[in-house]
Parts: sequence; C-alpha cells; structure tokens
Amino acid sequence: MRKLVYYIGTSLDGRIAGPRGEFDFFPLGGEQQATAYSTWMNALYPETIPTAYRAAAGVADTPNRRFDTVVMGLGSYRPALDNGITSPYAHLRQYVVSSTLLPDTDPAVTVVPDDPLSLARELKSEIGTLDIWLCGGGQLAGALLPEIDELLIKTYPVIAGAGIPVVDGAFDPTAFDVAERTAFPNGVTLTRLTRR
Repeated sequence: MRKLVYYIGTSLDGRIAGPRGEFDFFPLGGEQQATAYSTWMNALYPETIPTAYRAAAGVADTPNRRFDTVVMGLGSYRPALDNGITSPYAHLRQYVVSSTLLPDTDPAVTVVPDDPLSLARELKSEIGTLDIWLCGGGQLAGALLPEIDELLIKTYPVIAGAGIPVVDGAFDPTAFDVAERTAFPNGVTLTRLTRR
C-alpha cells in the first residue's frame, strides 16, 4: 500500500508559516551552506520542487523518486495561484482540498471540496511504487492525521512565535518513531518519522 507522507518545513516552535501565511522567515544560512543544503534536498526529493523552478534547481529532467501525487490545502496552493500559476506541480498528480476553490481552476488540478480522509484512503489503496506527498497545511494535516504514515520534518533554527501549526486538529496523541535524522551545517535538521 502506498504511504501518505507529510513533508513539511517548520520552525523550532512548530510553525509551518506565519500568521498571514508567510514562509520567507526560514533561514537557509550563508550562500555556501544554503547551496549545499538545497543540492542535497533537491537530489533526495526532486519532485517537491515546483515545476517552474525545476530547471533552476538542476532537476528539470529528474524522474520522481519518492512521490507521484501531491495533496495540499488552499493555503499551500495559494502562493502559486497568487502568482498566476494554477498547476504548480505539473510533474505530479495534484489535489487541492478546498471548499471555496473553483473546480475548473486548472484541468491538471483536482479540487476536492470535502472529505479529505476518503481521498487519502483512495489514493493510498492504488497500486504503485511511489507515495503521496501531503504538502500542507496544518488544518489539512489535522484532518488527515489518521492516514499519515510518515513524517519528513525539516526543522529550521528559528522561532516564529505565532503562525500556522504543523498540525491543527483535534487532540489526538499519535506516536511516531524516529527512523533517521540528518543535520546540516546551516542548522536545519531533516527528521524522518514512521507511524508506530
């Protein structure tokens, strides 16, 4: 069965974005450190680079390695939409969970107006070797927590103080085990956790 994997960046205090959805406060370190970190991450998960930036990131022709599908909430989709990009991950199957987004926003994007749990279960039951990337946001992660199989958490060395939490849902303690952790010279850590 395919896995639903929540791959997200967060501050030390568990914020994936600021109060207005801003995410430009995550520090990448100096140019050399940022380049080393980005090169490593892009090689590991090239399909998480938006289509418009894949050439600049050096992964334009790189096949998908981990994911073939992306599921996101409107908050995660909005930055692309605000820049006139209606299909931000054209190299993946794209689903946006939103009750307000028009269903014909882009033919390559499937708008799911409700019931993200059914969507996740349907996608996970498909035959395939690649997984499903839960791109965000916090409320969607809260709704999908029963179906999240793995977490890939990039933790940046900054405290936001306020903003959108990694998971915003009902109180539901869910145990995960640390499978591996990688620390980078710029202070970012990538932790992979699997559902216990």
